[in-house]
Amino acid sequence: MNRNRQAGITLISVIIVGGLLAFAMLIAFRCVPAWTEYMAVVRVVKAVAEEGDQGGTISQLRGSFDRRGVVDDISTVTGRDLIIYKQGGKVVVEVEYARKVPIVGNASLLFDFKASSASKGV
Repeated sequence: MNRNRQAGITLISVIIVGGLLAFAMLIAFRCVPAWTEYMAVVRVVKAVAEEGDQGGTISQLRGSFDRRGVVDDISTVTGRDLIIYKQGGKVVVEVEYARKVPIVGNASLLFDFKASSASKGV
């Protein structure tokens, strides 16, 4: 009696794998806005530093960040949060902030971001 066994996955396996994939996608979809905002912050910080190199005052740079932040939908950071100083004759603009992303119920992810206009070699 030689029976051919069927190979494949069971319905339970499909449900479990589908549930895990759905949870992974939920986390990814919740995290994407935090990362896109961070990329916008980096872009705006570099643009504001270039304005500072052209002679802008600290209050003008903070105001410029706020105006650009409205356009780029930056809500976590404001111009008051910026750290502005000169290093080697160039204006450096930095900001550090945390963003809490709720996942499910009382479970959240916490991202610590740091954006700087200084090159990594400095």
